[in-house]
Amino acid sequence: MGELHVGSRIVFTDEHCKDHNALVTVVWSQVGDPTDDTGDTGHGNGCCNLVYVSGDESKTDPYGRQIERATSVVHKDHGGAPGFCWRFPDEEKPVYREPVER
Repeated sequence: MGELHVGSRIVFTDEHCKDHNALVTVVWSQVGDPTDDTGDTGHGNGCCNLVYVSGDESKTDPYGRQIERATSVVHKDHGGAPGFCWRFPDEEKPVYREPVER
């Protein structure tokens, strides 16, 4: 796995499980950091802020398609849901599983 830094090209999976190419704007902690900004020790969550081109074609401005931002996005291996996470381009997409009725 690579190192996350400002300007890294990553894949952002939004809350609808749709992928977007994204650029990192802030790194809060590295994947596997022994300590991250939350004081958690042992695993680190690879948390970052990022920017990506809007998936909504109607969102335009004089510069072209608008950009959107996401903050405090954790790595796919540390998220509790299949969406709203990031991964490096060479990593597999998070697996989506249908909810189970009880």
